[in-house]
Order: sequence, then C-alpha cells, then structure tokens
Amino acid sequence: MAFNELRAITTFIHTAELGSLRRAAHRQGISPQAASQALAQLEQHLGVRLFHRTTRQMSLTSEGRQFLEATQPAVDRLQQALQNVRQTKDEIAGPLRIIGPRSTFRPVIASVLEEFCERHPAVQPDVQLDDRIGNWVEDRVDVGFRVGLSPGEGVVARRLFPLQLIVCAAPRYLERHGRPQHPAELVRHRCSSFRHAGTGRALPWPFKIGDDIVEHEVQAAFSTNDEELEMEAILGGQVLGVMTGVTAAAHVRAGRLLPVLTDYRVEHYGLYLYYGSRSAQPARVRAFIDLALARLSDSSRFVLSAEELKPRA
Repeated sequence: MAFNELRAITTFIHTAELGSLRRAAHRQGISPQAASQALAQLEQHLGVRLFHRTTRQMSLTSEGRQFLEATQPAVDRLQQALQNVRQTKDEIAGPLRIIGPRSTFRPVIASVLEEFCERHPAVQPDVQLDDRIGNWVEDRVDVGFRVGLSPGEGVVARRLFPLQLIVCAAPRYLERHGRPQHPAELVRHRCSSFRHAGTGRALPWPFKIGDDIVEHEVQAAFSTNDEELEMEAILGGQVLGVMTGVTAAAHVRAGRLLPVLTDYRVEHYGLYLYYGSRSAQPARVRAFIDLALARLSDSSRFVLSAEELKPRA
C-alpha cells in the first residue's frame, strides 16, 4: 500500500469517527484542503462515494460504512504495531546479534559481554564467531567486529586498538634453542604454523622489514587450526609461534612467554567495531556500542607497550 493511500484511508476513518473533515484534518496535523484532497482521491480510486455531504455534516454512504468496517481494524492494528516499535526502540531489551572472528577474539568480547549482560539483563545476545568475512546485511548483524584493515563500504567502522603480531617463545624454548635475531634465522628454529580454519592454508609469518610488510614462509615443526592448541605448544616450550597481542599480552606480563624479533613486529592491522547506521539505532544496540567503545578503544589490556616488548633474559 502506497503512503498516499494509507494517508487517505486514515483521513477517511477519522472523518467517519468525528463527523467532520476539518476535525479529521486537525487530528492528523494537516490542512483541511489536504484532507479534502486525500478523501477525494480515495473516492476516485475506489469509484464510489463514501460520504453524503451537506454544508453542515457528513454521513457515511452504505459503501462507506462497509469500507469502514473492513479497514478500521487493520489500520488500528497497524498503528498499534508502529507504537510498539517506537516503544521497543527506546527499551534496552530484546535480541542483539553480534558477530566477530573466532581466532583471537574470545577474550575481547567476553569481557564486554559480561558487563553488558549485568547492566541489561533483558537483552538476549546472539554471538556468532566465524573467521569468514560475511555480509553484515545478509547476516542481520546489529554489531560486528573484524580483524584486519578497515571493513568495507556501507558500514560505520571504529578502530578500537592495533592488533600486534608478535613472535613469542617460552623461556624454556629459548634456553634450549637460543633467541633468533633476524627472521632469516628462523630456518634453524622450531616454528608453529597456524592453518586458516576456512581454507586450511598455512599462514605465513608477517614481518616489517624497512617500510615493507614481508610474508615469511616457515618450515613448520607443528601445525594446527586451533589457536588454543597452538598456544599450549608454545607455552610448553616446543615451538616458537606468532601470537596476537590479544592472546599473548597476559602471558608476556606473567613471564610465561617472551617476545622475540620485536624490531620486525607488525602492527598495521587493527580490531574494528562496525555497525550499519549512525542514527535510528535501537537502544540496546546503542548501549552495546557505547560500552564496547568505552572499554576497548585504545585499550592497553590487549596491546603490549614498547617497554614490555623489550628483550628480556
């Protein structure tokens, strides 16, 4: 139903209820001339007269009464639906669909979700973690997170913090095998290789050499597509591995891991929060975005400082 038809039907119903075209126009906030034109267009469209008109009053024709009985319940339900949506928009309640990467992201989203759910127990988060890059419209996303460069066009993106890629080793490994000083020395070391969950491809280790980002293929002594299993192998002193700052920071600060090759670390990637509109956000979506930005923007929790990245014995 086109908008002008809906307005014309609404004008018709108000006129029938109030017995006056002028009062119907006043209720709708339009001019009497606009109300008269809308009613005339409706009668022309239907091909029948809906009202008997005199200079003092208007009364329904038999066709008008039949049309009123058919349309009024539907219009009342539509107006109630519109009112319900307006009320829901202002309530911090209802479903909240969030997507993010499976790798590295769990500790980030967990910290925000815990606080958000305590504040707003009437919201039902639906969190989907997947390393594939989907379409936020097709996936019906309220709020998304993405690792890498800025998300594509059509979304509002906010960079939260840089995603450091750091080669790490357990002290036990370095005692046995020594510390590499240059990426070229990795041929003499036991390296882990992470396989992309979607493609199965072993990911090369990126290094910043001069102004360039160079992808370095390693001879893997250990391969997996599971981040937690790779972390266990690194913590156990079996291999060197490339970890994100999100995953490595707590272990480095506790002394369980030591960063190596830090002069060549890569930080041009970031973690981004994105959503589809700057305005007309439901209150639950706006509340989550505000909390995520407050807790994660420039967060030092998941980023190691230059002092923390200095080589240590």
